[in-house]
Amino acid sequence: MDQQTRQALKQDKFVATTTHGLEWASENRRSVIATGLILLGVIVFLVAGAVIYNTRSEVASAAFGAAIQTYEAQLTQPGEPIPSGVKTYPSSAERAKAANAMFQAIADKYSMTPAGKNARYFAGLTEIDAGQNQQAEDTLKKVASGWDSNLAALAKLALAGLYHDTGRDTQAIDLYNQLSAKPSTAVPYGEARLQLADLYTAEGKTDEAKKIYADLEDKDKKGPAGAIAKEKLNPAPAGPRGLPQ
Repeated sequence: MDQQTRQALKQDKFVATTTHGLEWASENRRSVIATGLILLGVIVFLVAGAVIYNTRSEVASAAFGAAIQTYEAQLTQPGEPIPSGVKTYPSSAERAKAANAMFQAIADKYSMTPAGKNARYFAGLTEIDAGQNQQAEDTLKKVASGWDSNLAALAKLALAGLYHDTGRDTQAIDLYNQLSAKPSTAVPYGEARLQLADLYTAEGKTDEAKKIYADLEDKDKKGPAGAIAKEKLNPAPAGPRGLPQ
């Protein structure tokens, strides 16, 4: 077959294919238009959703920053001069209540944003500070069961402290062991073990605490947890008036 014949066959095939495509498009015009409109609608929906999410995230982040400022506001004593324009509180409990209201509002309104998730955790912390232990436990359990592993770990750490402070050391120990078994960036293995050792020390179980310190000193020789464990095992001798030499 010569070159001219092959070229003619290719052109005939192209024409046939194109004609068939045009005929199909003509016969299925409504379907094509409908499919195109659906795809366009999906794209518009996704773009609009992204814009709305980003806008809400920015608003939530700004509100979270304001709540943190309240959480860290200055405490003043009666009669103490207050600088102009500076918000202060007479006690940590009053400050915690004010910050809690802000964190709760953010968590409820912007629950799907990063700031909303962080706000839920801080709501639990401020409830502890305000002495609202049951509310704090409920809030922190919600955070601990969430998908964010770091926030969940921080919530479990706060819960363990709450359990210890309210006489539920068995539950606190269980949480510390969970955190040790599945360490995270927010609560690494060494931090969880040190907290557990402190709990054992508070209970008078010094042998259990020493085992943890010895293990950390061996496994984390150059890390912060290992350094703390070494200091706990080998405290500096007391100098004059009980101060370390």
